[in-house]
Amino acid sequence: MSGLQHATPGLRGFVRSLAHSPGLGRLLAVRLTSQITDGVFQAALFGAILFNPERHADPLAIAGGLAVLLLPYSVIGPFAGALLDHWDRRHVLMYANVIRAAMIGLVAVAIAAGATDTIVLIGALAVTGASRFVASGLSAGLPHVAHRDVIVATNALFTTLGAGMLAVGAGIAAVLRALFGPDNSGSALTTLGGVVIALIAGALAHGFTRLQLGPDEPDDPGRSALHAVTVGLLHGARAVAGSRTVSAALSAIGAHRLVFGMNTLMLLVISKHAGAGDGLAGVSVVAGFTAGGALLAALVTPYSVDRIGRKTTLIVALLVGAVAEVSLVTFNPVVLCISAFVLGLIGQVAKLCGDVAMQVDIGDAVRGQVFSVQDAVFNIAYVGAVTLAAVAIPDDGKSVALVIFGTVLYVIGSLVVRVVHTPYHPRHEALSGDRIEANGSQS
Repeated sequence: MSGLQHATPGLRGFVRSLAHSPGLGRLLAVRLTSQITDGVFQAALFGAILFNPERHADPLAIAGGLAVLLLPYSVIGPFAGALLDHWDRRHVLMYANVIRAAMIGLVAVAIAAGATDTIVLIGALAVTGASRFVASGLSAGLPHVAHRDVIVATNALFTTLGAGMLAVGAGIAAVLRALFGPDNSGSALTTLGGVVIALIAGALAHGFTRLQLGPDEPDDPGRSALHAVTVGLLHGARAVAGSRTVSAALSAIGAHRLVFGMNTLMLLVISKHAGAGDGLAGVSVVAGFTAGGALLAALVTPYSVDRIGRKTTLIVALLVGAVAEVSLVTFNPVVLCISAFVLGLIGQVAKLCGDVAMQVDIGDAVRGQVFSVQDAVFNIAYVGAVTLAAVAIPDDGKSVALVIFGTVLYVIGSLVVRVVHTPYHPRHEALSGDRIEANGSQS
C-alpha cells in the first residue's frame, strides 16, 4: 500500500492486524495493565502527599523537590534505554514490571512508616524510571507486531485505551482510598494496589516468544551491556540528529512539556489556596478535561496526518496550543477547563506524531535509545519548567507572566518544526515503508 490514505484504517484495520499478529493483542494487554498500574500509583501518591491529613506538604515545596529528584534520572536514565536495543525486549518488559512492583511496595512501606516526603519521592522516582522503561520498551517493540499500514491508527488506539486505563487506575485508587482511609496507613494500602497489577503486566510480557519484540540486530553486537549503556545516549542523540522528522517532533514535545510543567505548578498552588477538599476536586476536574483532550487526539491525529502530514499537524497543534495557553490569563475556572482540554489534545497529538516518527524513521538497532532520548526531553523540559515556575510564581499561583511565556514557547516550537521538519510528501509520509523493510523491523 502507498499513501497515508491506507495508513489509517482505524478499528477495522487494527482488528485485521490482530488476526495476523497475535502478539499485537498481547502487547496491548501489557500496555493497558501497565497504565492501570501507573494510574493507581500516581493517584495514590498524589493523595498520600498532597491530601493526607497526617502530612502538611506545600505544593510549591513538593514541586521543587520533584525538580531536584527528576533531574538525575533525566540525565542518567537515557543511557539505560540502550538496553532495549541490546537485550531481548521481552525480558526487559518482564523484569522492569517486576522491579516496578518491588519499588511500589517499598514506597507503600515508606508511606505507612510516616517517612518524609523526600524519602517517598525518591521511591517514586525509582517507580517512574521503571515505568518509563516499560513505556519505551512497548513503543520500541510495536513495529514488530503491527504492520506499517496501520501503525498510526494502532498508536492512536493504544493511546485512547491507555488514557482510559490511567483513569481506571485512578478510579481504583479512589475506591481503595475510600475503603482504607486517607491517612498514612490507608494511603500505603492504596498504593499496594499497584503492586498486583504491575506483576500481572510482567506475567503477560512473559508470554512473548524470544526476540518477538526485537531487537532484530542488537546495537554494537558482541559488546557488553555496560558498553551499550555507556554509549546509549550518544547513539540515540546521533540518530535523532540524523532524522529531521524526529528532531522536529521532539522539539514540539519539548515545547509542550515546558508549558505543561509551568501549568501544573500553577494549578497545584492555586488548588492549595482553594483548600484541601476544593483543591483536590479542582485538580481532578482539570485532569479529567486534560485526559478528555488526549482521548480526542487519538481520533484527530490519524485523520490530520492522513490529510496534511505530520509537519503541518505539529505546527497547527502548537499554534492552537498558544491560543489555549494565552486564554489562561483570565484564570476563569471554565476557561481553565476548556484550555486544559485543548492542551491535552495538542500535547497528545505531538506525542503521537513523535512516536510514529521514531517507530518508522529510525532503525530498529537504535530505536530504544531514541525513545530514551524522548524520555530525557520529557523530564528535562518538565524539570526546567517547574524550577522556573517555582522561582517566579506568586503565592496565589496566578502568574500572567508565566502564561505569556508559555504562549511564546508554543509559537517558538511551531517555528522550529517549520524549519527543521522535512517538506511534506505523500510517499515520504506514508510511514517510510521502504525504509522499514530495509531495516528489517517488521515481522
